[in-house]
Amino acid sequence: MTQQNSHALVAYFSMEIGLNPLMPTYSGGLGVLAGDTIRSAADLGVPMVGVTLLHRRGYFYQRLDQKGWQSEEPVAWAVNDFAEPMEPRVSVEIEGRAVHVRAWRHHVTGMSGHTVPVYLLDTDLPENSPWDRTITDTLYGGDSHYRLCQEMILGFGGFALLRALGYGNIFRYHLNEGHAALLVLALIEAAIGTEPRNGEVPPEVIEQVREQCVFTTHTPVPAGHDQFPVELAHRVLGSRRCELVQACQHQGALNMTLLALRGSRFVNGVAMRHGEVSHSLYPGYPIHSITNGVHAVTWAAPSFQNLYDRHLPDWRYDQLSLRYAISIPGAEIWRAHQDAKLALVDEVNRQTNAGFDRDVLTIGFARRATAYKRGTLVFHDVERLRRLLKEAGPIQFVFAGKAHPQDQAGKDMIHRIHSMRGQLSVAYLANYDMMLARLLCAGVDVWLNTPLPPMEASGTSGMKAAMNGVPSVSVLDGWWVEGHIEGVTGWSIGEKIEACGSPAEDMEACHARALYDKLEQRVMPCFYKDREGFIEIMKHAIAVNGAFFNTQRMVGQYLRNAYRLVGQDVNGA
Repeated sequence: MTQQNSHALVAYFSMEIGLNPLMPTYSGGLGVLAGDTIRSAADLGVPMVGVTLLHRRGYFYQRLDQKGWQSEEPVAWAVNDFAEPMEPRVSVEIEGRAVHVRAWRHHVTGMSGHTVPVYLLDTDLPENSPWDRTITDTLYGGDSHYRLCQEMILGFGGFALLRALGYGNIFRYHLNEGHAALLVLALIEAAIGTEPRNGEVPPEVIEQVREQCVFTTHTPVPAGHDQFPVELAHRVLGSRRCELVQACQHQGALNMTLLALRGSRFVNGVAMRHGEVSHSLYPGYPIHSITNGVHAVTWAAPSFQNLYDRHLPDWRYDQLSLRYAISIPGAEIWRAHQDAKLALVDEVNRQTNAGFDRDVLTIGFARRATAYKRGTLVFHDVERLRRLLKEAGPIQFVFAGKAHPQDQAGKDMIHRIHSMRGQLSVAYLANYDMMLARLLCAGVDVWLNTPLPPMEASGTSGMKAAMNGVPSVSVLDGWWVEGHIEGVTGWSIGEKIEACGSPAEDMEACHARALYDKLEQRVMPCFYKDREGFIEIMKHAIAVNGAFFNTQRMVGQYLRNAYRLVGQDVNGA
């Protein structure tokens, strides 16, 4: 056991973590944010350890046929190439039987040389039954029973393996979304032992556990909050552990968000607006806000990294220095952007034969393909859009994103976007991942975001774009409420959330009109007729948004406000 392990003060539990583009251990924004958090913790020397599942078959590999219909395949990857197996084994009682778990270790090394180990939990062991060996295979796969078993491995198995690996002095446990909520029960069980106590847990034990836990909730969408029927909870957890749930004043269905809320001393949403929405959903709990960010060095394109290295030599260690991007000559900003755009255009043409032109305004949209993200909003009135393009200039639209295998509405949306190719300059890139995201976020001219408010929690893709000087045109929801300065960092779609009224169909038409108006009257004239003005907006996207919406700032806020590690020996590792 290394000295570093003995000094880990924060244990970060997440169902998915985007550690490496070639490791399919993430599905989208939640996992990529988790990876960016750990990368910044490593940069800052935070004594942290990460815990997640291995996902041998990944989320899924997306294929699109000629008509734009999605199909899914398991992802094949060589675990040994990215992580080393650890010796300790632990077992988790699931449905009354012992399920054996081991961990694989992947190191994330920061710019200071500090390393954050991440342990990926794995049940594919010969001593397990064939079904139990698959529990850690597929991210967000299977039914509720499969998901609950996975969350048992994450919460109980993760806690047990940390102890087996020698992490006995964790100061804070960070539950990244409700998937990790069973960690609360594991901590209670460790404090009181496993002997029956008639369902009673001393209040001081619950308070002790609450003091150790921090919870980040990431979505106001009901599907993002795991709930399991009482019968299934009793079957998987057993009666004794269900009594622990009830001891936390948790009645009825096993609601992971409520369990995490009741078991954590500090709870936060991931943007100011999201914190307000979460508080309205759970009014009995104080919910703070720590706005998400992105790992600057990971998401800046090579051309922008070189640009910042020349003009802002401290930017890799101090992202606040991106404020001074305002003084970088505009010609150099544009040249760096053109390099990033050419890389994207080449990839679009290679994949889709779309005939993209790097001199044409290119608008990007890459999100999880699900109904509330409204990826088809820009095609709400195709005739209006055609007139706009004829009068104001051409636009190329590039889309990417996966629909969950069981989300037919999301698959229909991909199909509809794909079907627009015969009418407009549209490309849909398959198998959206971190590598493709790097090309997209840096290479488009404008980033489009059209969620149905108030359902956007944060939206980190626009932050990645800003890191490369790409302005957003977005609905005022999530992070854009904070990052938007009209005509300075980008443009809004509509004025305020309430401006369109509440019915979703009314808001759809209202936002579509507002989007077309903004493109026609502001975005396109600026891009085609006022290049210097457009470059000024690019500079402000970096200087205002890139300098703030990064995980270096975000992790600093977690250290001060959530972990309360001020005064602790955070560099003791």
